[in-house]
Amino acid sequence: MIIVTGGAGFIGSNIVRALNEAGEDKILIVDHLGMSEKWRNLVELQYLDYEHKDNFLEKLEKGLFDHGVWAVFHMGACSSTTETDCDYLMRNNFEFSRRLATRFAAKPGLRYIYASSAATYGDGSVGYSDDHSTIATLRPLNMYGYSKQLFDMWALKTGFLKSAVGLKYFNVFGPNEYHKGSMRSVALRAYFQATDSQVVKLFKSFRPEYAHGGQQRDFIYVKDAVRITLHFLERPEVNGIFNAGTGTPRNFNDLAGALFSALRLEPNIEYIDMPEGLEKRYQYYTCAQMNKLRFTGFRNEFMPLEDAVQDYVCNYLQKDPRSEFYAGT
Repeated sequence: MIIVTGGAGFIGSNIVRALNEAGEDKILIVDHLGMSEKWRNLVELQYLDYEHKDNFLEKLEKGLFDHGVWAVFHMGACSSTTETDCDYLMRNNFEFSRRLATRFAAKPGLRYIYASSAATYGDGSVGYSDDHSTIATLRPLNMYGYSKQLFDMWALKTGFLKSAVGLKYFNVFGPNEYHKGSMRSVALRAYFQATDSQVVKLFKSFRPEYAHGGQQRDFIYVKDAVRITLHFLERPEVNGIFNAGTGTPRNFNDLAGALFSALRLEPNIEYIDMPEGLEKRYQYYTCAQMNKLRFTGFRNEFMPLEDAVQDYVCNYLQKDPRSEFYAGT
């Protein structure tokens, strides 16, 4: 059996879909559905069982999953960069992750892959290297990023990373992110704006070296993020922390342009002020260093931004009835 925590979430559900396409359906999905519409991500998936994350942890610590599990994808976390309940983030992102990892640490034949985050890099002033020597030097800009960094540091100090992989996902976008609310990608929010009013709103720049909409991100399509993830499933001898980006930063104007092109609309961008207080926590540039991943034998080419947006819009957003359900929310 394979365990996927956060299996109803954005990246988690796409991992389950890819596993299904590879013929694997003996999957235990662990999540917390609550009052959200996240359950809709599960409808087309094939899996063995579902466990609420709290019930799962209780059963885990009673030893009910000590046998028969050959892979764990720990994608479950509160991913809100604006979450202000630090105790909740510590319980959900750090404590849960530590207890899960401790239970499965160094089990023979078990593959463990977990989600870290590019949010650990903060403002990028010390770079975007995934070398282990940089972990303690990073200064995240929000509590979410710090909760992820804390687990990375724990995994390094305890030796857990000798038998596990942590992936620092950069700006992932693509199918099954509807439920994420304010944490939806700019691509999805822009799609709703463009189809509703034929205009896309982007933040103004407060730094002279960046034009309005010229702020840059390492955008990665979720299909590519999943390919990176499953690459490590096939290479149990490779462990440690790795960036999961493309190594090619693009600006928000490029993203908006790709969206308008996919919709066959004339570009129409409105630049708006950032919410008060965001200026000091805003990242103007992110770019993953990808040498370490490539050294492990990952040879796939990443989908160019324009092609990824085209695929997202034409093969998912315009065909998925959920697009109408979530529009305006």
